[in-house]
Amino acid sequence: MLTSFGQGRIFGSRTGSGAAWVLALHGWRRTHLDFDAVLGVGRDELDAVALDLPGFGTTPPPPEAWGSAGYASAVAPVLADLVAEAGRPAVVLGHSFGGRVALRLGLGWPELVGALVLSGVPHLGEVGTEVPRTAATFRLGRALHRRGLLGEPTMDKLRDRYGSADYRAADGVMRGVLVRAVNERYESSLDALAGPVELVWGEADLVAPLAGAQRAVERLGVRGRLSVCPGVGHLTVLEAPEALRQALERHRPC
Repeated sequence: MLTSFGQGRIFGSRTGSGAAWVLALHGWRRTHLDFDAVLGVGRDELDAVALDLPGFGTTPPPPEAWGSAGYASAVAPVLADLVAEAGRPAVVLGHSFGGRVALRLGLGWPELVGALVLSGVPHLGEVGTEVPRTAATFRLGRALHRRGLLGEPTMDKLRDRYGSADYRAADGVMRGVLVRAVNERYESSLDALAGPVELVWGEADLVAPLAGAQRAVERLGVRGRLSVCPGVGHLTVLEAPEALRQALERHRPC
């Protein structure tokens, strides 16, 4: 059932019959429904909340082009309410774009986050191969735009022509959100995470290649754990929900 959270600003669903100990955040152009199999909707449900992040599903877009930190600030009050209800820090599950937001929650509100479960998060651990080569014309235009030598209307035309399918499908403020998100990097942020971090990765993920997750878990050391899903691509939430469920169960409150 669709429910409002954060004083009616964010929508999503609640599963289970007890106090929620999981907060699930979906990927770009996805919704809370991605987590149905992971959270066991209709059978053996976990006590959890899965949100539609601003600009996706039933939640209105943000008022301006937020980065992942802005999204985390919007979600933090929802997380705080869950933690107050449960009386313990939550496990935050984030896939792809939602993983970017989950990471920011772990950095900015560590007292609310007992563990992170991340999957398919781009640029989590840089290895120099995660960003595909773009057309030379677009790279030149981007460089000139950064130096103030190319106007925004011309840059928008280049993005329309050479940008990703996600960019072409976005409009309004969400284009700005995407531009900010794809330029964020997180490897150095891993050092500041206090709690355990589960990485659940598709072996064949082309959006956020496995090599990045391997680099990230090396940096995390004893705080990190990597579970690889053979033959699975980027949409682990749909292709390997049992692996994500197992990662959550490892952090189920006693």
